[in-house]
Amino acid sequence: MRTLAIKKDQVQRQWHLVDAEGMVLGRLASQVAVLLRGKHKPIFTPHVDAGDHVIVVNAEKIQLTGDKLRQKQYARHSDYPKGFKSFRAEEILKTRPESLVTMAVSGMLPKNKLGKAIIKKLKVYAGPTHPHTAQHPMSFQLKKAKRQERHG
Repeated sequence: MRTLAIKKDQVQRQWHLVDAEGMVLGRLASQVAVLLRGKHKPIFTPHVDAGDHVIVVNAEKIQLTGDKLRQKQYARHSDYPKGFKSFRAEEILKTRPESLVTMAVSGMLPKNKLGKAIIKKLKVYAGPTHPHTAQHPMSFQLKKAKRQERHG
C-alpha cells in the first residue's frame, strides 16, 4: 500500500465558525490549530498547507484558568535600546482580545514559512459578528474538557 502525498492544488478548503464564549484559551487554541493545519483530514501531509479557514467570534469572552489572567505575561521588544515591553493577559484581553487568541494559536503552529501561511487563514473577532457570511462558514463545536473525578 502506498502513502498518499497530497499536492497543493488537490486541497479542498472549508470555512469553520468557532464560538469562543466560555472556552478556555489553551484548549480553544489547540483545537483551532488542528483545523488550520489540516490534521483532522485523512489527507494530512506535513509539508503541505491542507488546512481549513477558521473564524473565531466572541474572543472577548474567552477564559483563562487559575490566576493566569493576572500572572501571565506577554513580552515584546522593539529592537531599540530600552524597547522591552511586557503586558499582562488581563490588559490584552481588555484592549485587543483578538491578539490574545492569535498569539495562542500561532504558538501551536510550525515556526517556518508554512506556519506563516497557515496563520493567515485565522480570522478572530472580539464580538459575535463577522464579515465572512459570503463564505458560508459551518459552525464547529469544539470539544469541552472532561472533568476528572477523584476517587479516593
